[in-house]
Amino acid sequence: MPSALFGESAATMLLVRLLQAYATRKLVIRTYGDGLAKNKLQLAVDYINSHLDQDIKLTDIAELLGVSHYYFCRLFKQSIGTTPHQYLIQQRIERAKILLKNRKLSIAEVALECGFTDQSHLTKHFKRIVGLTPKAMRSQ
Repeated sequence: MPSALFGESAATMLLVRLLQAYATRKLVIRTYGDGLAKNKLQLAVDYINSHLDQDIKLTDIAELLGVSHYYFCRLFKQSIGTTPHQYLIQQRIERAKILLKNRKLSIAEVALECGFTDQSHLTKHFKRIVGLTPKAMRSQ
């Protein structure tokens, strides 16, 4: 099950593409070369990292920063080099690596602690990013 952040990002990008293709007035999208201001970027990163176990919504972060969710996506990617959703998944995987060292937690519990919907959701992303399954990493 995709996260709300991914769904909102995809819906926003689709809406912009539709407006660009079918609007009667030419849509002008401002480009920001520098990305988010450092303090706003830090605020967004801190929010994401402190809410990894929750279903983070793109609009919540954008409101926190006082920008539209479309501009937040663009500026975040310019600042970090990845989309907010990709960053979120990477951070969840990093937390999972740490939690997997604690053998008291099952892999399913680690998945939930990191904000994944279930163990298979964690395993899919973990294997894609790390190259190993969580079980294989734990047994190393």
